[in-house]
Amino acid sequence: MSRIVCIGECMIEMAPTTRDAEYRMGFAGDTMNTAWYLRRLLPHSDEVDYFTAVGSDAASGQMVDFLAREGLGTAHVLRRADRTIGLYMIQLQDGERSFSYWRGQSAARTLAQDAGPLSDALDRAQVAYFSGITLAILPQADRARLLDTLGQFRANGGEVVFDPNLRPRLWQTTEEMTASVMQAAGISDTVLPSHEDEAAWFGDADPAATADRYSKAGARTVVVKNGPGQILACQDGTITEHAPVAVAEVVDTTAAGDSFNAGYLAHRIDGQTIPRSIQAAAELAALVVRSRGALVSTGGA
Repeated sequence: MSRIVCIGECMIEMAPTTRDAEYRMGFAGDTMNTAWYLRRLLPHSDEVDYFTAVGSDAASGQMVDFLAREGLGTAHVLRRADRTIGLYMIQLQDGERSFSYWRGQSAARTLAQDAGPLSDALDRAQVAYFSGITLAILPQADRARLLDTLGQFRANGGEVVFDPNLRPRLWQTTEEMTASVMQAAGISDTVLPSHEDEAAWFGDADPAATADRYSKAGARTVVVKNGPGQILACQDGTITEHAPVAVAEVVDTTAAGDSFNAGYLAHRIDGQTIPRSIQAAAELAALVVRSRGALVSTGGA
């Protein structure tokens, strides 16, 4: 039995429907999306917990109820009386999405105010998963506290998995973003970047450069997503390339990377090889981008 703890922010999602100016309300967020797909891919004997902070209002309660209904562990979700949860709206054009956010009072910004609750959540866990967005929403001192706690988790034998998920609008400066992301990579076993973002903000010439940079930071395994291009994996310095799954019509790229990460992690946890895990991840991501919204039925539990 494995226990995975995903750390970050879940928000109200307003996703466009097929009707003009009509939106569907749901709950989503990058690390929660990955947790949701992990829950569908892993056997019931494995536990998938979500660690975040929410308010004490009705919307927060609805979100926690949603997480529980979807099979995610919520025992360690923190409650803040003076906060609520964030909201974002998706806009689509030719399958590509852009976002508008309302998250100034998001309780998730306080999830690392105290190392104690996070350490408690990680107790008995084998894997901890977080992202660059998890880092971006935190004050500097809390960000350092989160990384220290994850570093200790790794030192004690846990596996730390990190998706850089570069979102410069969430950071005060791009220099702060890139420095924090590389610090996070330094305490991570596995890093799952997207080359397009890495090229834009780190200047990487190709996926191999992305993999090399994160490997030198300390990650043992780096899997570089590359949109419709070749997926590159680097494990202990050995590089391999893997074909993506072709998609004839992309409807919505929301959660493409999040679902890929879940597919990869679920199969690695199951003991599958890196090539088989990447293939399964690519197949899941191809399914997700053919539908609207972040959470797409996979036919699983």
